[in-house]
Amino acid sequence: MKFFSLFLLITTLLTTFMVSADAKDDDGAAKLKQALALSMPGIEASKITATPITGLYEVIIGSQVVYMSVDARYMIQGDLIDWKTRTNLSEQAKAVIEEAQPAIRLAALEQLGSDQMLVYKPKKTKDIITVITDINCGYCRKLHSEIPVYLKNNIEVRYIFNSERGSADGMKKTVSVWCSDDRLSALDIAKAGGKVEEKTCDNPIKQHVALARGFGIEGTPAIILENGQLLPGYVPVDKLIAEIRK
Repeated sequence: MKFFSLFLLITTLLTTFMVSADAKDDDGAAKLKQALALSMPGIEASKITATPITGLYEVIIGSQVVYMSVDARYMIQGDLIDWKTRTNLSEQAKAVIEEAQPAIRLAALEQLGSDQMLVYKPKKTKDIITVITDINCGYCRKLHSEIPVYLKNNIEVRYIFNSERGSADGMKKTVSVWCSDDRLSALDIAKAGGKVEEKTCDNPIKQHVALARGFGIEGTPAIILENGQLLPGYVPVDKLIAEIRK
């Protein structure tokens, strides 16, 4: 159950940051909400609204916008465009979601807690970045090689692992790092391609993976700044410091 807790938290947070579903035009939205509860238990729509097309409703689930019939039987993925006004109605909904994302990310990270991350801490922390990483990812290793520069510039680096997306042994290596007596040294060795003694223990790695999925992150590294902004992919350390300090 812990595996899904943070993913469900993100969906709950999105619901909090957005207007909840109602039936302003008719009772179709309420009917669809009930139908979804029966056909997709555990999946909650954060917003359901009627579209200009009779019987078709815009449904926001997580960070996705889809269109569904009132009985939840039919679903359409793609943009809904009003050709008369040349308005992309889907983009309007996506803009609302995007506006809420930074606050959602920060709330989810706070819920996880820094004690459940692997943290490289400078003597005096001025700024913090949270990096979603993978043991075997080449650009993740490049970013990791720049950790001394981050620390020299008083930037704390917090790691969350999205190891299931990597090679078959990625999860095993990550758990071994977490369960090591000296986690930071073990990660340094693993990131350099060295061998870490295989160990198991209670660990939050599956929660990390669920969090990355909830954020919609596919590739690594992905960097989250203190304002909740997400920077996908590797960013050279000098450019990232400039972005943080601008």
